[in-house]
Amino acid sequence: MAPTAPVVIQGGMGVAVSSWQLAREVALTGQMGVISGTAMDAVLSRRLQDGDPGGHLRRALAAFPDADMAARVMDKYFIEGGREPGTPYKPIPKLTLTTNRAGQELGVVANFAEVWLAKEGHDGAVGINCLEKVQMATPTALLGAVLADVDYVLMGAGIPREIPRLLTEISAGRPGRITADVAGGSITRFIEVDPVDLLGDSLPTMRRPDFLAIVSIDLLANYLYRDPEIRPDGFVVEGPVAGGHSAPPRGKMQLDDAGEPIYGPRDDANLAKVAELGLPFWLAGAYGTPEKVEEALSLGATGVQVGTLFALSLDSGITHATREAMLQELREDRLEVRNDPRASPTGFPFKVASLEDTASQEEVYQARPRLCDLSYLRTPYEREDGEVGYRCPAEPVHMYLKKGGAEEATQGRKCLCNGLMANIGLGQERKDGYAETRLVTLGQDLTGARELITSYVQGWSAREAVGWLLSRVPAARLRTVQFA
Repeated sequence: MAPTAPVVIQGGMGVAVSSWQLAREVALTGQMGVISGTAMDAVLSRRLQDGDPGGHLRRALAAFPDADMAARVMDKYFIEGGREPGTPYKPIPKLTLTTNRAGQELGVVANFAEVWLAKEGHDGAVGINCLEKVQMATPTALLGAVLADVDYVLMGAGIPREIPRLLTEISAGRPGRITADVAGGSITRFIEVDPVDLLGDSLPTMRRPDFLAIVSIDLLANYLYRDPEIRPDGFVVEGPVAGGHSAPPRGKMQLDDAGEPIYGPRDDANLAKVAELGLPFWLAGAYGTPEKVEEALSLGATGVQVGTLFALSLDSGITHATREAMLQELREDRLEVRNDPRASPTGFPFKVASLEDTASQEEVYQARPRLCDLSYLRTPYEREDGEVGYRCPAEPVHMYLKKGGAEEATQGRKCLCNGLMANIGLGQERKDGYAETRLVTLGQDLTGARELITSYVQGWSAREAVGWLLSRVPAARLRTVQFA
């Protein structure tokens, strides 16, 4: 851990909502900027097909240690001047337990590019956030991030017990693997990445980043801490109001009158017990004001992780129209975020902002043809013949049932993959004219955002959000960024 650890961690949100631009702005303040490590292969391929405005991706790819691999990605996806409006984006290789070579290369290059751009020209701290549930993307995503000298890896949405060893192995240039969760599996299967096989003589010396496990309760933190093999370098302790996915309530799921999960005292982490472990920890979920930052520090935390303030900032990857719609609802005190227990194919509750012309509206959701083409949330299952198949509760119901899934599991499921891509202006446009609709996620605690909108009526920058959050923190707790 750095001698002066960041007080503020900017949340790793959505698909490229926590973009390299946002992460870089936060890192330049001396705090931790975080890029999303989810679906970066699709993000890179689509940005290249849109002509790479500004040339940023081409600059990053020129720095990739294996020029031939970067050239293969460029040749496949880059379109000078961008694709014609209405033209569908090219498909990319789907993730499997053994993703093909082209898919692995795209994942490595994409995550390298996003981290490299976030770190360009300074020594501020940059992290990458991945979801444990998106296992099939993890090894290649982390290899790409480590190649770009990422400082931190953050992971939640599951129990990330194998990530410390994976980081140790790939940082040393050795093959790394994690155990695959295969429904009904009778044998143990793995998802692997081999740095030498992929990069050969181009593989540089790499540095192992610190790993922060995102947990919801102290029991999980204690479990991960007890064994040095799976022990992280620190924790982010996240409450249920945080944006995106959250842990389900402990015990039997119960819903309130609005159809949202009910959380109780059993779902609150005992912070004193987390502090006793002796590792740095940050608090997340309803810690997005200067007063809550001060409170977190008084409880022994190293700092806080904040998402919503940065998702709404002028530097995030959300499209201008979507951001403005949310800011307008903030100005009018009408912005609402629902914790939907059914939306995510993962089965984890998922926060959905209630906005017009998005999949938060039932009629918009019902109008979307069910299909699963990006497939990041597909789960592997063992077929009767012993081979592995893949299914997603948000795919066409008849296909899910044919693969042995239960019809009840499909009800209310939304395609997060395509909805989150649409949030950042990279939604698919299909040959039949259908354009993917948005599905916006935020945290449910809007206290900080409501306060900031009174001071920054037209919206705030990431640096302004950081300055506000740190306004009660002693200067001695803050680090200074050095420029390259």
